[in-house]
Amino acid sequence: MKILILGGTAWLGHSIAAAALAAGHSVVCLARGNAIPEGADLVNADRARGDALAGVAARTWDAVVDVASDPRFVERAVRDLAPAAKRFVFVSSLNVYADPSKKGIVEDEPTLPPLPEGEEASQENYGRAKSACEEAILAGFGRERSTIVRPGLITGPGDPTNRAAYWPLRFAKPSNPRGRVLVPDAFGQAFSVIDARDLAAWIVRLVEAEIGGVFNAVGNVSTLGEHLEQIRSAAGHTGEVVRTPADWLLARGVGFWAGPRSLPLWVPDPSLEGMLAASNGRALEAGLKLRPARETYADLLAWALENSVDCAGHAGLSDAEERELLDALDRG
Repeated sequence: MKILILGGTAWLGHSIAAAALAAGHSVVCLARGNAIPEGADLVNADRARGDALAGVAARTWDAVVDVASDPRFVERAVRDLAPAAKRFVFVSSLNVYADPSKKGIVEDEPTLPPLPEGEEASQENYGRAKSACEEAILAGFGRERSTIVRPGLITGPGDPTNRAAYWPLRFAKPSNPRGRVLVPDAFGQAFSVIDARDLAAWIVRLVEAEIGGVFNAVGNVSTLGEHLEQIRSAAGHTGEVVRTPADWLLARGVGFWAGPRSLPLWVPDPSLEGMLAASNGRALEAGLKLRPARETYADLLAWALENSVDCAGHAGLSDAEERELLDALDRG
């Protein structure tokens, strides 16, 4: 099949392009950079330009895959490629759902209103921007020719966010001689994660089978505690796990989910927990295959160590910050 990837240089787009090549397909990446997988062809273009797709719109494609979050880019892609492509596959997000507190959310639940035309996409309106992208694709390609994939938390080797990498690195390299690791006392929190490699391979299978529809692309739902135990096992940690109350952590300026001085992937706000507990039933029926989470974490740790990934300043606690907090706990 002839597959056009709008992107292909960043983590997920690159993973999708690599998966398509591994499956024997012809892949063209349209991107500003040149870090595409070996075997793919590159068309250099800046999607901020109105004529960015001129070089690929004159060709025919079995599928276009897009991971953009700017509705302007997606609207132009739909406009230029609807006559040229059989199918448009869009990587959206669980953030489009209107109620992020609801657990077990399915694909037919209400979504956020789309970002109004002319309003610039940003991190603050990310969900509405993705919603606008979805609307443009369905309007231009129709439901039969559209495939919309809504991932939740994605990780695996190459993860640039450092959110998930913090934990295997922390368990593998404790901040203190006793090997103690500070964790939030939130082991019952709902949690799910999908390996980028599994997501990419499944997207390629959707293209091959010409499957349309909307799908939550998430892992099986379990708990944060179960995942921390799997990460700890993958890292070979045998020290003490110091479970710490949420109120105590928040009072001392410890953040959650991501960012510096945080405990990543922890979500103390129940109104957001639904984003980690969405249903993947429809995706599993459509052929999504998930590797064991422990395998993902072991591979993530190996990649992080091999590439000297340093989470300090990006996500998690620095060694000094964790030691300071552990000392404060000991003092009572």
